Amino acid sequence: MESPDERNGNDVRQPLLEKIPAKKEAEGEERLCIDEMLQRYCGEFGRWQLKHFVLTCIAWALEAFHTMVMIFADQEPEWRCVGSDCRVGSSNCDMDPSSWEWTAGKGSSTVSEWGLICGEKYKVGLVQALFFAGCMIGAGVFGHLSDSKLGRKGSLTVVCIINAIFGIATAFSPNYWTYVVLRFLTGFSTGGVGLTAFVLATEPIGPSKRGVAGMSTFYFFSAGIALLSSIAYVFRSWRELFIVSSLPSLLFLFIAIPFISESPRWYLVRGKLDEAMKLMHLIAKTNGRHIPAGVTLALDDDVENNNGERNSTAVEGSLKDVILSPLMRIRLVISVAISFTVSIVYYGLSLNVVNLKTNLYLNVFVNAVSEMPAFAITAVLLDKYGRKPLSIGTQWFSCVFCLVGFAVWGAGPWKSVRMVSGVLGIFGMAGTYNLLFIYIAELFPTVVRNAALGCATQAAQMGAILAPFVVVLGEELPFGVFAVCGLVGGGLAFYLPETLNKPLYDTMSGMHEAESESNRERGEVIC
Repeated sequence: MESPDERNGNDVRQPLLEKIPAKKEAEGEERLCIDEMLQRYCGEFGRWQLKHFVLTCIAWALEAFHTMVMIFADQEPEWRCVGSDCRVGSSNCDMDPSSWEWTAGKGSSTVSEWGLICGEKYKVGLVQALFFAGCMIGAGVFGHLSDSKLGRKGSLTVVCIINAIFGIATAFSPNYWTYVVLRFLTGFSTGGVGLTAFVLATEPIGPSKRGVAGMSTFYFFSAGIALLSSIAYVFRSWRELFIVSSLPSLLFLFIAIPFISESPRWYLVRGKLDEAMKLMHLIAKTNGRHIPAGVTLALDDDVENNNGERNSTAVEGSLKDVILSPLMRIRLVISVAISFTVSIVYYGLSLNVVNLKTNLYLNVFVNAVSEMPAFAITAVLLDKYGRKPLSIGTQWFSCVFCLVGFAVWGAGPWKSVRMVSGVLGIFGMAGTYNLLFIYIAELFPTVVRNAALGCATQAAQMGAILAPFVVVLGEELPFGVFAVCGLVGGGLAFYLPETLNKPLYDTMSGMHEAESESNRERGEVIC
C-alpha cells in the first residue's frame, strides 16, 4: 500500500540532500555518500555516535589541563615580611632578599622557585608565549598528518603520548631553560589535540545534528578548566601539579583510545572502502538500524575508472591544493584572519578578568563555568539562524561591550560597568570561538579539512601569543583594541558562505562541482 507521501509524489526514501544524488555503480547496487547513508540507514546521532563523541571529546579536557596549568604553575605567590627592613605594601624588588619570604615556600610556583620577579618577570611571559608558539607549529603539523597517512585516530594517539611524556617530564625540570624547552614541546603536541579530536568526533555525525554536537565539544574544554582549578587547589606544588595534570593523558591512551574508531570519511578518501563500510554497518547495528544489501559508499564526486569499477585509490589533498584553488584560498585567508582576531579578544579579555585580584582558584573556576551559557545559547540558535549570522552577531555583540569598556572611566561606579562589559565581551567571543570550529570544518572537504583547521588554529595561537602584550597597554586601550578586532572579524564573516544543512564534502572536486552548480542556480558568486 502506498503512503500519503508516495501518492503525492514525495518519495520518503529519497535522500534528504539533493546536492549529491545517489548513484548506481552497477545494477542492483546503490552508491551513497556518507551523509546520505547516515540519514537514510545508520542514524545521524544514535547510541554509537553518542559513545564515540563523549570518549573522543574527553581529549578536550586534556588540552585544557596542559594549556591552563600555566595559570597556577607560573603564578606569583604571596609573600610576607620576616625582617625589620621589610615594608608592607611596598614592592619586594626594592627590599633585601633576606627581609621577606614566599608565604607558601619556594616550591609553590616556578616564579618563587627561580625568582622570576622584578627584572626577571619577562621570563614568565616568555615561557607562556613559547608554549603557544609550540601549539601553533603543532596545529599545522598534526593537521596535515591527520589528513594523510596517520589519520584522525592515529594523530590523536600520538599527541596524547607526547603530552603525557613531556608533561610529566616538565615536573622534573632542573632549571628555567629546561622548563621552557619542555613547555614548548608540550605545546607542540597540545596544538594537535583539539582540532584532531573535534574532526574525529563530528565526522561520523549526520548533517542535521552536526552543528549542535560540534558546539558541545567546548563544554569538555571548559569542564577541564574548572576541574583543573580544583586539582590545583589540592596540589599547591607546581611540580606535583604538572604530574597530576599530565597523568590523565596517559590514562586516556589505555581507557578511551581502544574504544574510539577511526573516521569513516578518512577511510573513504584513503581508498579503504571495506573498512569504511564495516564501520558504517557497525554504526547502523549499534543504533538499531540496518544497511540493506547492495548499498555501498562513494565519494561525493563518485570517482570511477573507465571500466565503471570502484576506484580504491586514495584521494589526497594538502595545504598546497587549498592555496591553488581560488575558492578554497579565499575561504582559508578569511578563516585565518577571523581566528586571529577572535583569539586576541578571547584570551585578552580572559587575562583582564584574572587581573581582578580575587581568589585565583575560584576565579578560574567561575570563568570556566560562565562560558557554558554562551555555548548553550549558540548551540540552540545555530541550526535556526545558521553559521554565518551567528558568527557575525556574536563578534559584534562582543565588540559593542568592548566599546563600552573603552568609553567609560575606570573609577567609581564605572569600574563595575567596565568589569561587566568585559564579562559580556568574553561571553560573546566564547560563542564565536566555539562556532568557528564547526564553521571552518564545514567550509573545507575531508581531504584538507584538518589542514585548514590547523591553519586556523595556528592563527588563533598567534593571537593568543599577542593577547598579553595588548593587555599591558593600560586600562582603556585594550578594550579599544578588542572592539576593533571584533568589528573586523564580524565584517570578514560576511564574505563566507552559509553551510547550514549542507553536506560535508569529501573531495576538492566534489565541493567545487556542488558550489558551482549552486552559484549558477542563484546567479551569485560566493566564496
